[in-house]
Amino acid sequence: MAALTFAQPARRNLFAPIATALVLFGIVLGLVLYLTPHTIADISVSQPAIYAAHTVFKSNSIVVGQDPSQDDLYLIVTVRIQDRLRLPLFIKDFTATLTPSNPDGTPAEPITSSAVQKLDIPNLYTSFPALKALAAQQTAQPLYREIQIDPGNFAEGTVLLHFPVTQTTWNQRKTATLTIDFYHQGQLSVPIPTPKP
Repeated sequence: MAALTFAQPARRNLFAPIATALVLFGIVLGLVLYLTPHTIADISVSQPAIYAAHTVFKSNSIVVGQDPSQDDLYLIVTVRIQDRLRLPLFIKDFTATLTPSNPDGTPAEPITSSAVQKLDIPNLYTSFPALKALAAQQTAQPLYREIQIDPGNFAEGTVLLHFPVTQTTWNQRKTATLTIDFYHQGQLSVPIPTPKP
């Protein structure tokens, strides 16, 4: 009886197909990184128009100078958002953060405030007619939440911000930033410029 022998197929060298696949993957990855913008959007913020309000609430106290008071600072900033993606951007929210400067040099707690809602603006203008007049001087229309910015296009408008501080606190601040939160793309922050004297 003859010995059984099984024919063995020749071994293939897999180096060439794997190397080719890695080179193609590298080329595709390089093209994606090259063609994809590195920023979601370009954002610029103009100098804010400032309205400071000091409200004194009359109380029934007979003690002079004991009426409670409240300080409010309103900023109207013009924001321009240029979409750099090949996808539309949807604005979710505008928030601003003010970091005051303490006179004694100790760290101050940042104050964060969301932009005034569209439905609240008429009530503010009724309460503060000077704020309405200041807003009327702006050349851009209000920029609201939930708007869509198409790829390659831009949106420009004013955003009304509120901080419960005095104008002195604002003038002596350490930093102030505006953060724009987008649906699906995260958020971007830009500094709010210091007004010229």
